[in-house]
Amino acid sequence: MAQLLRVQNFTVSRDGIGAGADQSLDRPFGHVDPAQLFTWASATASWPGRTEPGGSRGLDDCFTRDFACGIGAEIMGRNKFGPQRGPWQDHQWHGWWGDEPPFHTPVFVMTHHPRPSFTLGDTTFHFVGGEPAAVLERAREAAEGRDVRLGGGVATVREFLDADLVDTLHVAVAPLDLGSGLRLWESPEQLLDRFHLEVVPSPSGVAHHLFWRK
Repeated sequence: MAQLLRVQNFTVSRDGIGAGADQSLDRPFGHVDPAQLFTWASATASWPGRTEPGGSRGLDDCFTRDFACGIGAEIMGRNKFGPQRGPWQDHQWHGWWGDEPPFHTPVFVMTHHPRPSFTLGDTTFHFVGGEPAAVLERAREAAEGRDVRLGGGVATVREFLDADLVDTLHVAVAPLDLGSGLRLWESPEQLLDRFHLEVVPSPSGVAHHLFWRK
């Protein structure tokens, strides 16, 4: 069975914005409040950050619960890993996620600036350069037959879409407009030349857009 490159649970506003400008250590999504986008997931019973019992079941919970199903490696852009730019000045920065990152697989961080790999829990971060196809080849080898998740951010997803490397996408469209920021698309119809699309509304108000390659 072919290894797929999958985008999962990627959330944007109705006007296609997935993150804001002016990212900083305290604001990983820039001027956008991530709570506005991710309420649909954080309210579910399977949300990994849940500290109290409860949470919703149903469609949103299925997507949250199955986030890691069949995934053997992740690719992300440097801006998803952290707010630093240029040559690495602080090797003590190990990402936004603390000592137990939620990936549980090898993670390939795309960057023009080399940095040694390191491991936290059962997640190993590798810092790699090269074109998207070359990075995907490395991630597929590390995934050992399982699929590869393309984790973002917005620019990285667009880069792999432009290279025609993405096999499936799940994009949750939140019921709000943000007006400005990093935009995944002007309209989901932009992808219909290459993908089938099914839109499934959720009681939470988000619309789950499911794309698969034609």
